[in-house]
Amino acid sequence: MNKNNQQDMELIEKVFHEPNRLSIMSVLCAADKGMTFNEIKEACNLTDGNLSRHLKALEEAGVIRIDKKFVDNKPRTTVVISASGLERFNEYLTALGEILDRAKKALKPEKAHAAVLHARTARA
Repeated sequence: MNKNNQQDMELIEKVFHEPNRLSIMSVLCAADKGMTFNEIKEACNLTDGNLSRHLKALEEAGVIRIDKKFVDNKPRTTVVISASGLERFNEYLTALGEILDRAKKALKPEKAHAAVLHARTARA
């Protein structure tokens, strides 16, 4: 592995690399004032338990803040991405993008075409 690949891989934070957490962080990036638990659940198509588990991991990593309060006598959980979380997620996306760009460049058109054909025949 060359030096650039190694440096980029070090920036790939496992907390973000899990597909559901990547989805959660992506929707939170677009929400300036955060999102409610139910909004995230619907946007990411997750169950209550699954979302709770992933939010706990993100909160423990310090990338989100979870605020719980009552509104009209009903509990409301709001999730907000932290400033450091936004910075770390941006670094993750940049590193991942660079890795993917190098992978695309490494694939010659004939290799890419052969890989697509192989994948199609494997599914059939």
